[in-house]
Amino acid sequence: MRVPIRHYLATTTVSTFFLILLGVYTGKIGAGLTCEARWPLCDGWMGLFPANWLSFVEWFHRLVAMIVGFMILGGAIMAWRRDRGRILKFSTSLAVVFLPVQVFFGANTVLNFGVAASMMHQFAAQMIFGLLVVSTTFAYAQAKFNGSESSQVHPNAKHADD
Repeated sequence: MRVPIRHYLATTTVSTFFLILLGVYTGKIGAGLTCEARWPLCDGWMGLFPANWLSFVEWFHRLVAMIVGFMILGGAIMAWRRDRGRILKFSTSLAVVFLPVQVFFGANTVLNFGVAASMMHQFAAQMIFGLLVVSTTFAYAQAKFNGSESSQVHPNAKHADD
């Protein structure tokens, strides 16, 4: 069974929003400072396992970011494989382009903690989130335009969003 791209993108967008909230919490408590300017390592056993609450929050943020990053990449792949139109391909692809930028800025918040580093990291996050909102909105509009929103469709029928 193929997941409709609009549902996948909605899940990815909501996950990205929660990742941003987790990132705000991570920055607010200064969890990146526990890494003592060592990126990608942190404190704990061999620099890989959390030694305290702050390093746990930092590592958890990184784990969730990795999962959401792969979800974003999956959305772009779906848009291209299912030939979902230029707007959807462009917005999901641009979100993928911002992923390494976001990782770079995230590393910068650990290496050079400060307002500028945090603002650049947050800016990249908001760009990705905005592009995902555009993608999700367009995917739902496209499905509605193609008529796959109808609840009267037979469950085994071929939908326009498949």
